Amino acid sequence: MSWSCHVPRASWGPGLGRVFQPAEAIQRHRRNLAEWFSRLPREERQFGPTFALDTVHVDPVIRESTPDELLRPLAELALEHQPPPARLPTLALSQLFDPDACGRRVQTVVLYGTVGTGKSTLVRKMVLDWCYGRLPAFELLIPFSCEDLSSLGPAPASLCHLVAQRYTPLKEILPLMAAAGSRLLFVLHGLEHLNLNFQLAGTGLCSDPEEPKAPAAIMVNLLRKYMLPKASILVTTRPSAIGRIPSKYVGRYGEICGFSDTNLQKLYFQIRLNQPDCVHGAGDAGVSTTPAQRDNLVQMLSRNLEGHHQIAAACFLPSYCWLVCATLHFLHAPTPAGQTLTSIYTSFLRLNFSGEMLESTDSSKLSLMAYAARTMGKLAYEGVSSRKTYFSEEDVRGCLEAGIKTEEEFQLVHVFRRDALRFFLAPCIEPGHPDTFVFTVPAMQEYLAALYIVLGLHKTTLQRVGKEVAELVGRVGEDVSLVLGIMAKLLPLRALPLLFNLLKVVPRVFGRVVGKSREAVARAMVLEMFREEDYYNDDVLDQMGASILGVEGPRRHPDEPPEDEVFELFPIFMGGLLSAHNRAVLAQLGCPIKNLDAMENAQAIKKKLGKLGRQVLPPSELLDHLFFHYEFQNQRFSAEVLSSLRQLNLAGVRMTPLKCTVVASVLGSGRHALDEVNLASCQLDPAGLRTFMPVFLRARKLGLQLNSLGPEACRDLRDLLLHDKCQITTLRLSNNPLTAAGVAFLVEGLAGNTSLTHLSLLHTGLGDEGLELLAARLNCNRQLQELNVAYNGAGDAAALALAKAAREHPSLELLHLYFNELSPEGRQVLRDLGGTAEGGARVVVSLTEGTAVSEYWSVILSEVQRNLKSWDQGRVRRHLELLLRDLDDNQGATLNPLRKAQLLRVKGEVRALLEQLGGSES
Repeated sequence: MSWSCHVPRASWGPGLGRVFQPAEAIQRHRRNLAEWFSRLPREERQFGPTFALDTVHVDPVIRESTPDELLRPLAELALEHQPPPARLPTLALSQLFDPDACGRRVQTVVLYGTVGTGKSTLVRKMVLDWCYGRLPAFELLIPFSCEDLSSLGPAPASLCHLVAQRYTPLKEILPLMAAAGSRLLFVLHGLEHLNLNFQLAGTGLCSDPEEPKAPAAIMVNLLRKYMLPKASILVTTRPSAIGRIPSKYVGRYGEICGFSDTNLQKLYFQIRLNQPDCVHGAGDAGVSTTPAQRDNLVQMLSRNLEGHHQIAAACFLPSYCWLVCATLHFLHAPTPAGQTLTSIYTSFLRLNFSGEMLESTDSSKLSLMAYAARTMGKLAYEGVSSRKTYFSEEDVRGCLEAGIKTEEEFQLVHVFRRDALRFFLAPCIEPGHPDTFVFTVPAMQEYLAALYIVLGLHKTTLQRVGKEVAELVGRVGEDVSLVLGIMAKLLPLRALPLLFNLLKVVPRVFGRVVGKSREAVARAMVLEMFREEDYYNDDVLDQMGASILGVEGPRRHPDEPPEDEVFELFPIFMGGLLSAHNRAVLAQLGCPIKNLDAMENAQAIKKKLGKLGRQVLPPSELLDHLFFHYEFQNQRFSAEVLSSLRQLNLAGVRMTPLKCTVVASVLGSGRHALDEVNLASCQLDPAGLRTFMPVFLRARKLGLQLNSLGPEACRDLRDLLLHDKCQITTLRLSNNPLTAAGVAFLVEGLAGNTSLTHLSLLHTGLGDEGLELLAARLNCNRQLQELNVAYNGAGDAAALALAKAAREHPSLELLHLYFNELSPEGRQVLRDLGGTAEGGARVVVSLTEGTAVSEYWSVILSEVQRNLKSWDQGRVRRHLELLLRDLDDNQGATLNPLRKAQLLRVKGEVRALLEQLGGSES
């Protein structure tokens, strides 16, 4: 509909050469609003360039409420969220201004919800709906941020001035607002920021939109329906501020209940995680997850929502659905430069608490986040210290009410319980823990505990008393004349020097107490990081993924003894919170960490890490240690602490793109060489190899066994071998499907490499073609000393060609050819070749050499033992039987009792391997 259908056209405007069309002004207003409200915060832009609110929004449940409900006792409001009663229906956005049950027209609607239920997103979506013509009931929509209005203070300004200042296209049609009637909609978002006084003695009546008044007074008169009495008004607020508008001025109350229906949670995740850009971040070097992988994530998450109700309780709040998606994006998609897990949680809190005061009427103007850090941080830290995640009502009340002495402080507790407690705590609905609460997501407990520590909120009794004494003595010491005047009357003059020394010593002693406290905190953090009880857990990133997506397989029975709680993220978050970026964001939330404090904490942590960080760690714990450095984002700190690291053993750790990025960013800039980098059985792919390249350039020994690397990966390995900084001497590529196509790349790398001496291509699917390629190009390399091409399905001709090339190689000493498809005659020819001339490479094709046991028999059998479960058991059995027959033949052919004893011993080892194969088969 056009504006001109409902209001008369404006007359000639001053200085205008034509009749002004109000509809044009409204269209410009729509375009401007759409552009402004479509702009996403930085936290949302991480999901990709085409990510938009319109494409991912799911409306939360809005339950109609009554004034009687708003007067329920606080105990009922604290943490309980019952399903909507049948007598009170849920409301859609389009139904908010429908007539009430008595048929009366509704002009003012108040929507309230705790922090995190989606008030801001709902307003943003409603404004965009109007901009795109999806709210035809309103001709004009004017949104106001109450936080913005409160910043103006009591300075008088008219309603027309406030509108014209913010929405320039409406400047010419402001005189026509009154004629719009109910088709004019004001949206007042965040009422808790405004102090409204509806008493006539406090706020006089005003009906003229042109009359200057304090912004709060203008809003009061709008809500009184004294100014623009026919206009529609939508108000959003936190629960504690509902009473600031007398109920007689409100036509309908609606409680924003978030995603109280699990189906809404599933719909949100399906829409959000299936966005093409959601898993293809900026600067990702062309790597992204496939639609099948995205569908798998959604399915696993849906199953966990259905079977593990605690995460469903967390995702009741749309904000936590956002956090789940952001965490999954971090874990599974290419990571933007500089993004850390700590920064995701800090950004999450900024999205929900930025600019939020606990109580606008309180003179202290305490930020809501600072209050949460003090109270919820205390509860979180006490839980970490006592290794518990379940809290009673007494535990919660003890942290909220600790140290309260005045009525004003009790009022702040009341506001926090109503507005924000549910954001941090949720009722525990797991069996075996009745009437207890847990942090909404487990990692939030560890984050808040770390925040509590780095903000210096945890103080011992000695610190608290010492600080007070130091301040008192410091104040007295400043006024020397006063001290002299008092003390001269009470003490002999010879006692004065002693007194002055005392005044100097007390602050110094207090400083030492603080320093000792920092050392104690650092020691506790490092001990938590290196707890031996956690050595064989999954790494923290896999633990986070499992907490969101669930663990495949049977769950622990409720009657089984509980496992010890693990808090491995707590020290990692401590490091992350000390990074410059997170400190800057926390300062915006009213939680500043001073630069000096951050530096001294970092020094204390470095000192403790330097002592405990030299021990050899299991692979998963080593990754956690590197993840701590990644979160800290301080290259100089990490370089100093990790300077003693010589072996990087991450064997068996599933190396996702994120983990590759973590290791490469922490170790890639180091200067000292790594004696060994072991990435066996890590599910690496070519993209992971490219990410690891800076680390590989520091390695002397590199193990990449059992990684399903194919020919594409060999192209990257060729580039690594040809790099002028390559210092790799040993490269193990066994049990990867490299094939002959991959070897074609590797021989190019061998030809130009000057450092490699040992190369293992055991069980890499080379076949005859691969061995022939090696034989043809082997002479281009001059440094290789050992080459293992065992178990590659090669026949006699290819094996013999490679053996001849090896014999002619200037430096090659050992060639492994056992477990290939060699005939008895072929094996004999290869044995004869090995003994025909002095020098040249030794060729190992069997457990025997002539009638004696080969000196390499233990090497062969240990390779078989190590790979027994991963190799084709039929082929392995056949080869072992051939070796056993060979041993039998040699045992009968020799009369030497010592050789017979050695052959008998080796036969026993082979029979034991055959028995293992038989047992595994049965």
